[in-house]
Amino acid sequence: MQKFIRTLGLAMMAVAIAGCGLVYTPDVQQGNLLDKKNVDQLQPGLTKRQVLVLLGSPSVSSPFNQNRWDYVSTFSHRGGAPTKRTLTLTFNNDTLVRTEGDFFAGDATQQLKDAKKYNANYPVDETQGDKSKTKDDNKESGGFGVGVKGSTDDDTKK
Repeated sequence: MQKFIRTLGLAMMAVAIAGCGLVYTPDVQQGNLLDKKNVDQLQPGLTKRQVLVLLGSPSVSSPFNQNRWDYVSTFSHRGGAPTKRTLTLTFNNDTLVRTEGDFFAGDATQQLKDAKKYNANYPVDETQGDKSKTKDDNKESGGFGVGVKGSTDDDTKK
């Protein structure tokens, strides 16, 4: 009996120690989450209020230099090394004069992996839908061309 308890205890300890490596570590996104189409709308001459509406409040707004706004974001993929992205906006008399930063710069290989992960490799020049190939397919499968008892809409109007 004691040998059974000892074996059971060792098995439980082995499972507990092995389980330490199986703990899920989520992705961590901190800071501003900016949309590329909003950042693309930035142009010199916008007021601080217009920029605030487009991008939201900056992560860092220095009390010593009110003409500089910093949008900072860090992303850590499952406990890996964090990547830091910054976008710096410079104003003069409450008017945007310059944007600096690499907020949307990314590793090309990582972007290709993400595109494959989300199955984003569809053909660009696709002109047909995914339901049927010809008009006759709809008639046989109960599509829009079928009326009562298999007759088409043209047959019922006669």
